[in-house]
This record gives sequence, structure tokens and C-alpha cells, in this order.
Amino acid sequence: MKAKNNMINISKSIKIAMLSAFLIGQIGCSDFLKEKAPSNLTPESFYTIPDHAEAAIASVYADIRFMGGGAGIFSSNWQLLEALTGTSTTETAQNSDLNNIYGLVHDGNTAHVVNYWNGLYKVIAQANQVILKVPPITPMPEAQKKKIIGEAKFLRASAYFSAVRLWGDIPLVTSPQTASSADFLPKRAPKEDIYKLIIEDLTEAENAGLVWMDGSGRVGLAAVKAQLAAVYLTMAGFPLSKGATHYKLAADKALEVITYANSNPSVINLFPTYSDVHKENQKNKLEHLFMIQYNTLVAGNPMGNMYPNFKPVNYNGPGGTGSTVPTPSFYKSYEAGDLRTKDQEGYFYTSYFTNGNGAKFDLGAPYIFKHFNQTANGTFGVAGTRNDNLNVPQIRYADVLLMYAEAQNEASGPIQQNYDAFKRIRDRAKLVTPDLGTYNQSSFREAVWKERWHELCFEQITWFDMIRLRKAFNENTKKFENFVGHINESSKQPLLEKHLLLPLGKQEMLNNPNLTPQNPGYIN
Repeated sequence: MKAKNNMINISKSIKIAMLSAFLIGQIGCSDFLKEKAPSNLTPESFYTIPDHAEAAIASVYADIRFMGGGAGIFSSNWQLLEALTGTSTTETAQNSDLNNIYGLVHDGNTAHVVNYWNGLYKVIAQANQVILKVPPITPMPEAQKKKIIGEAKFLRASAYFSAVRLWGDIPLVTSPQTASSADFLPKRAPKEDIYKLIIEDLTEAENAGLVWMDGSGRVGLAAVKAQLAAVYLTMAGFPLSKGATHYKLAADKALEVITYANSNPSVINLFPTYSDVHKENQKNKLEHLFMIQYNTLVAGNPMGNMYPNFKPVNYNGPGGTGSTVPTPSFYKSYEAGDLRTKDQEGYFYTSYFTNGNGAKFDLGAPYIFKHFNQTANGTFGVAGTRNDNLNVPQIRYADVLLMYAEAQNEASGPIQQNYDAFKRIRDRAKLVTPDLGTYNQSSFREAVWKERWHELCFEQITWFDMIRLRKAFNENTKKFENFVGHINESSKQPLLEKHLLLPLGKQEMLNNPNLTPQNPGYIN
């Protein structure tokens, strides 16, 4: 990787941080404005007062929005992790890079692949600055300092967690870089080393004095514990194959969140309805343990590529790109009566109101409702605000319940506790769940996997499940099969061994020869 000096554009970073900070807590201004003009700030002079630390961590939060950044016409970075799964397809086929991902012929020049790498490493670089520069700030309350460093370590760990799953062995950079840094052109570190840092960072964040849930959108303890559970669950599977010990660690960590939720159901719980999952007034609450913050004053919600192509579902009239829409076979793979498939009540819609608030019309196909903002787009008789301030969910309590159900099953088989967690997901979907005694470990395992596919769809989670399990859901047989050889429903092409990892960006490899060799199956 060609490492970059974070602070070259410090003035721009400060402006971004200040604009975004209101989403995650206000930055005090009086002391900040007494400092040197931003154009005269340096890395050494910037980190001098607590307000600088708050601005710096706000900048890291702002940088996680890279997933919503553009990747050419009718496409955004987040589509990388959806197009690969086969659960979605495109109605427009206007973006060649996105088409290559859908067709499983992506390479090191594919924009989404390059942008994801750059975005993750920018988060890491910014977090490294905070972790190094905040501790010496004096005077500054130790509790505030510890909390900010904990947040930075959560964000760094989360970025590394995505990167190691996508590329395998990757550069491990834990300090700010300049052109004179000894490891300015770092080599790739083993996956084990990356996971070691991830666990260390999350453990420190766990002990940083965070509240369980932070309504401002900053990371809370529930999100940290849930992320640790996800890390352990991933380590138990491929490619590390840690097995039983890490399934137990994952189950125990998820159970900590569940135990707290059971005692504090007004703080952490499942939403009573699916519509709450995508309501502006439910952001950062109850089921949403961690979200990427969006507000049109800074950055509007980036999931608009899920709108159907050229159909008047909002105030713009006929429009939309339809570049991520569910494959018909995935929509049909849900059980009969599953509330998640019910028009405008679950995670899909098959009709809407002309121009957002007019006469109802049939869409002719199912579309994704999970990220559809009715406040912004309008509903029958009520015009939309045109301001899509909806956040993007990253960790939901539903995921915690399903992680616990899966991990505990691997540790002990189906027992009452993990059965109850699994059943809660199905109860909300209005599905009848067979009695506990009808399951064995194998049948319960696949039942939980299926719920993960159906509950967590279109949240950039399914692809990570596929590569840790090396399994894929066959939407037609409704059974799980090996990853390699599974036919991707959007392209009708088979997944290959090489698809377990993404290629490294070609330009990145030219900039840093130490990144060689390219991941197997891809041309340098």
C-alpha cells in the first residue's frame, strides 16, 4: 500500500470534522477558535486541546461514510458487497465496473475494489492519528481521553476486520505515516497478526468507559461487544478455522449483549415492526447498535441505487437507477407468509404511490424497502421532505441474536437459549417455528443460516457470511451448498476459489511492490 501522510490536508479534515461533529456530539468552539488559523496548523500544533481530540474523532466517523461514495455512473461503493452475493441484480447495467462485479469478472482495476481499499485504509490512518496524538493532550480529562481512544480503536478494528476478510494478508499499519517512515511501503502481514490487533483494539474499546447505547451515534458498549462476537465467529470459520474455542467466545460475547438487553428491554431490543428499521426517528435506538450517520446538511443517505429504474416512487417522478434490486429467486425463497416479504411492511415493496404521495401503482417486481425513507420520499397523501437523513445500519440486535444462535449451536447443539434467540427473529416475521426437539445440530445450523440470509439481506453482511462459511444459499432449492461452484443468480456464473478474496488494486501494487504477490487467480 502506498501510505499517505494524513495531515497534509489538515485544514480540510478539520472543516469536515466540524461539519460532521453535530451528528455524533457537539464540539466546543470557544477554545478551538482561539487557536491558530486552520491553514497554519500542523500535526504537532493541532492536537493541543480537548476540542481538537473531539474534532479528530469526528473526522474518523466521517470517513466511514466512504462506503456511500460514488463508483461511477449509477453506482456506489457499498454495492461491492451486495453484487457479489447473487441476491441482487441490476435493471440498468450502465456501470461497467458494477457489471463486472455482478458477472464475477472484477479485477484490480474495478473502481469499487479500489475505493473500498482506499476508504478502509483512510479510516485506519485517521484512527492511527487519534490513537497517537490524543494521549499527550494536557490538560484533558482522562475519562474523555480514554473514551475517544476507545472509539478510535473500535473504528480501526472494524476497518481492519473488513479488510482482512476481503483481501486476506494485508499491510498492518498502526502509526501515522509520512514519506520518511520506515514502513512507508509496508509488506502484507499474516491474517493472524491482523486479527490479534483487532481483538486488542476491541478489548481496549470494551474497557474505555463507553455507555451501552449512545443516542448521538457514537459507538457504545453494545456495538463493541457485538463486533467482538462477530470477530470470534469469523475466526471460528474459514480461513482461520479456530473452531470450538472461538464459537464459545462468540456465543459468550453475544450473550453479554442479550443478557443486558433482557434486563433493559427499553434500551436494547428488536423493533416491534420492520418499518422501524428504516425510520428517521428511530436512528441510533433500540435495535440499531451502530450506524453510519447521515444528514443532508453534511451527506445524505447513499442507498438510492436501490430505487427501481424509471418508476415514480418519490418526488422526482420517474427516475432511480435500479442498479441494486433483489433477484426474483431470492425474494421467492422466503417462506410463505413471512412478514418480511409483505408489500411496504417488511423489507420489500411491490407497489408504491405515484411521485411518493399520489395514487398507488404496481411496480411489477419486488424492490428493497429496508433502506427506503418514507419521511423523505413521501407516503400516501403526505409529501416527502426530500431530505434523506436516514442512517445506514452496521450492527443490529437481530444480528446479535442470530450470532448467538449459531455460535452456541456449534458449542452445544440446539438448546433452549439459542433456540429462543432464533425464534425471536421468526416470531417477528410471523412464522411458525418447529419445536426445539425437532432440530439436531445440523438442521438447526442451516435454519439459522437461512434466517441470516433473510433477516440481514442488503446490509453488506451476506458476503462475509459466505466467505467465512464457504457456503452459499441456493435460492431455488432453499438449501446450502459449497461456495465454490455455486451459481450466482444475478449472472448465472459459478463462484470460483479465487472469489474467496478480492484482488489487490493494480495501481496500489505498482505504487508498492512489497504488496506482491497478487491474490491467487487474479492477474497483477
